[in-house]
Amino acid sequence: MPFPPTGPGSATREGSFDRDERGRHVSGVDHERADGPAASRNELGGTVHGPSVQAGTVHGGIHFSMRQADNTVVPWQLPPGPPMVNRHRELDALSRLRHDNGTIALLSGLPGVGKTTLALAWLRELGEAFPDGRLYADLRGHGGDRPALASEIVGGFLRAFGVPADQVPHAPAEQLGLYRSLTARRRLAVLLDDAATAAQVRPLLPAGPNVTVVTSRSRLSGLLVDGGVPIHLEPLDRQAAVDLLAATMNDRRVDEEPVQAGELVDLCARLPLAVQVAAARLAARPTRPITTMVRAMADERGRLNALALDGDHTVRAALDVSYRDLPELSALLYRSLGVHPGPDFGPIVGAAVLGARAVPDPEEAARSVLESLLDRNLITEATDGRYRFHDLIRLHAVAKLSDRPSQEQDDAVRAMLDHYLATATRAEEILEPQHRSLARDYADDGVPYVEFADEKEALAWLEAHRVTLVAAVRTADEAGLHSVAWQLTDALWPLFLRGKYLADARTAHVIGLRAARACADSAAESRMLTSGGLCESSAGGHAEALRMFTDAIRVCVDSADAVGAARARNYTGLALLRLGRLDEAAEAFREAEIRCRALGDDRPAALARFNRADVALRSGRLDRALEHAEAARAELARVGDEYNAARARALIGRALSASARHDQAEAHLAAALDVLRDHNARVEVAHVLTALGETAALQGRPEHARQLYTEALDLYDAARAPAAEDVRARLRDLGPPG
Repeated sequence: MPFPPTGPGSATREGSFDRDERGRHVSGVDHERADGPAASRNELGGTVHGPSVQAGTVHGGIHFSMRQADNTVVPWQLPPGPPMVNRHRELDALSRLRHDNGTIALLSGLPGVGKTTLALAWLRELGEAFPDGRLYADLRGHGGDRPALASEIVGGFLRAFGVPADQVPHAPAEQLGLYRSLTARRRLAVLLDDAATAAQVRPLLPAGPNVTVVTSRSRLSGLLVDGGVPIHLEPLDRQAAVDLLAATMNDRRVDEEPVQAGELVDLCARLPLAVQVAAARLAARPTRPITTMVRAMADERGRLNALALDGDHTVRAALDVSYRDLPELSALLYRSLGVHPGPDFGPIVGAAVLGARAVPDPEEAARSVLESLLDRNLITEATDGRYRFHDLIRLHAVAKLSDRPSQEQDDAVRAMLDHYLATATRAEEILEPQHRSLARDYADDGVPYVEFADEKEALAWLEAHRVTLVAAVRTADEAGLHSVAWQLTDALWPLFLRGKYLADARTAHVIGLRAARACADSAAESRMLTSGGLCESSAGGHAEALRMFTDAIRVCVDSADAVGAARARNYTGLALLRLGRLDEAAEAFREAEIRCRALGDDRPAALARFNRADVALRSGRLDRALEHAEAARAELARVGDEYNAARARALIGRALSASARHDQAEAHLAAALDVLRDHNARVEVAHVLTALGETAALQGRPEHARQLYTEALDLYDAARAPAAEDVRARLRDLGPPG
């Protein structure tokens, strides 16, 4: 008679039962009495699930003892991984994620940053915490002809658990049901590598208290609702990258060439993949010094090619597969931004590149594309809503643009330069409305630019984008866009004037002058000579400045530009003043004022009057200095030049202080200081602080003077201004602090 099963497995009684080849239970001979005359044989046909007994006569009890069949398969699918160095912070973050209800870690980062390496290291570190196995699947999110299907992966997992191939369900829903049943009570670690989307991953998440690690170039924010916790990987720090280089090379060259090793890992952007590729090339050439690889990598045009092993362009391939997945606009913006002239960029730059392709709202379309590139880790976030490339990614983008028609390359560069020219010009109009007098040429109408609420915003934008703007001048020069080169230099005058970025100003004006001459534009040439000469003079090159101003007068006379010639005469006076030739300077300023006033050029005439006040102050003619300075301040205020009116007021304060009218002097100097601080005119602020310090010292307040001089010195030092030495001498004269 059959007995109901009490669980899976086999059963025995006193004696044994065998199975035939078809799995049927057979009542065998009672081995204890097989030779007796009462021996009998009974057979039960068909298939019986669970333990059963078939007998003619039963004497006594029948006992079943259950034992689990030893047919459990423990999958161990993790692939070998390369060595990992110094990811302690990320390993700690992963360890903190573990809890009894299961863990889903989302590792994202640049191609080659070491996501899979970190995941493998952590899962191995877990040791026996997950005794029921390790599952691994390459989801081919970016590296195959198509991403892996969930049914492919789940079917493989089921077979890894020992489910016979002919018993794996065909229907995807049934596969998933069985997969979840099998994982519900196991303790597993699962690595889902190179995922494309959250939708691809979600069906593969195991049930039960398991650990799942998902790696992707995208952040997969859709999995947050499933309990996923994001961990974003950045490139290694410098020492960790050097350690990885040394471990991969496995010789003493890193110790022998530590400086070159540091340079090499920097050229690899400290991406583990790139560092290991470079190290492998060196390891295969044991007599070659690291410096040879540094030279190869330093040539940007060949850097990606240098990161190749036996024709396997590993880094290039990693980036190529990400690029292939990009939609049309994303690919266009990716490759175009590779030639962006500065370190970071915002959506409005992308809007300039996209232009009419992204109607009706190019900036919003660009913002969406940039966020998509960020999700794919092809760009990273900078500050203030801006983005940037890592070096190797940028070079890949440049390579992709170079594969495109030359017109696309030219259009991308011109669109970005026009944006910066238009925005810098708008800032110039706000900060120096009188300076904005020369035309601007744009490739297309409707160039996107940043609008500013006031002078503070305009100057802040120029300051924040200074590196990019100077790089844009160089880019225009290299591209042969001469009009853009000199016009952008011209538009940056308020930045150079107020921030005293003298090295940048000199670089830009050398390019701008060459570009103006290439355009055969006399007005542009004169402007580059005069503004460039003022920068030279500010840097202490007064003789060179005088030569440039004299050349500017010649250009203006040859082109019948009387206004330009009159203004340039004022500039020659400045160079003469700074060369200590006071009488010649005074005459130059007087002539400039008369000529400018006769031509109706009121602001330059007021500036010449201000300069006459400066000569008078230096000459000790204090009443004449006050007369000229007050007249200049009133005229500059009338024409709306707040900045130079404040400078004139500071000169009044200095003249009053020299006249021992210290209370009046402090009032004028303090008022001027407030305005100049608002204009972020650091060197001019330092001048006023020095004057206030001198007034305090003359009044017998040495500690207050010391405080003012110290603040002025910090500003001078930051600007590398020669006046810093004078302030140091003043501080020494005050003696030690009281």
